[in-house]
Amino acid sequence: MKKNTSLIFKIFLALLIGINLGLICKYINFEFPIKFLATFSELFGNFLSFIIPLIMIGFIVPGIASLGSNSGKALLITTILAYISTLGAGFIAFFAGSNIFPKFLKANTLVIASGNNISSFFSIEITPIMSVTSALVFSFVMGISLSKIQNSSILNIFNELNVIVLNITSKALIPLVPFYIGAIFAKLSFSGEIFTTIKSFAIVYTVLFIIQGLYILLQYSLAGIIKKKNPFKLIKNMIPAYLTAIGTQSSSATIPVTAECVKNNEVSEEVTDFVIPLAATIHLAGDTITLVLTSMAVMYMTGRIPTFPIMLPFIFMLGVTMVAAPGVPGGGVMAALGILESMLGFGTLEKPIMIALHAAQDSFGTATNITGDGAIAIIMDKILNKETQIDNELNKNTILE
Repeated sequence: MKKNTSLIFKIFLALLIGINLGLICKYINFEFPIKFLATFSELFGNFLSFIIPLIMIGFIVPGIASLGSNSGKALLITTILAYISTLGAGFIAFFAGSNIFPKFLKANTLVIASGNNISSFFSIEITPIMSVTSALVFSFVMGISLSKIQNSSILNIFNELNVIVLNITSKALIPLVPFYIGAIFAKLSFSGEIFTTIKSFAIVYTVLFIIQGLYILLQYSLAGIIKKKNPFKLIKNMIPAYLTAIGTQSSSATIPVTAECVKNNEVSEEVTDFVIPLAATIHLAGDTITLVLTSMAVMYMTGRIPTFPIMLPFIFMLGVTMVAAPGVPGGGVMAALGILESMLGFGTLEKPIMIALHAAQDSFGTATNITGDGAIAIIMDKILNKETQIDNELNKNTILE
């Protein structure tokens, strides 16, 4: 918990230092520190572009393979419900952003802010081993294929790659992210447009938190109708899990508390023990709301219009891409960087902005994820209990005959 809090603190500290450094250097007309930071950000950005395909393969292949290795109707129904919930979150976020952001966000803010371009001292080109699209297709093909093979030695290789990539992400990328973000914001503040950018971010977060809260209410309204229970009472029972997720910033680490809260909502132990660990991996409604809204905001601020045809495939891919995203702060956005680059065209300016926007609210996105897991468990409990009753009735009739 202290580690997660420390990361958020470092990001905010880096933002503060970067903004003030850029303003001071602009005031005294001293470019050297900004050029130094520009060199670091370019080198780190190139390394990030190199590692993104490996992150996608390391996360997605084991995630899909392990998911497919299980069997049964319960797995299929839970997966469908989780994916529908994730898609629903994405579409609601899109329509909210489409109606609100054009009225409040200033077009070309980031383009203007990056217009005073500070060149780096030197650059090292690091070519990725494959394109993001190739990595995505390869991951799906291998993940689905390996899910059909029991005790696959090849899957063990990808599991080890998952560990390697997770170590690179948690021990190299994530610790350097605050410096990367600080360098980008130093360049932005040096241009003189930083305060307009920060004002835009405040608007994005206001919309973001409102949509997350409304989506939790929507999920439990549906669960309450199905279970014939007051949705506010169901949500009240989930508050300990929500608060725990804010502290742990990890769906996996919150599983014990989530399970206890779900049982308090009168969900059977069997369903709870199956649904909650699975949903913690595949249900990412909170992250989807965050990434859809923040990516739309960044597009508006760079003079692009996030139309429905552009965002539709992105939303569909987002739920799949982040399956089995690592339980470390910023893991969700790291897993999504590939499709942000390949599908939305995000580059060296947009990607660090996305990391900063996501990291600042990561704990609330996680809390929205796991609270939604409780709603899925309630629905699954009703579905499975109904099927059990039908099976018992059929068996009873067979015996009488």
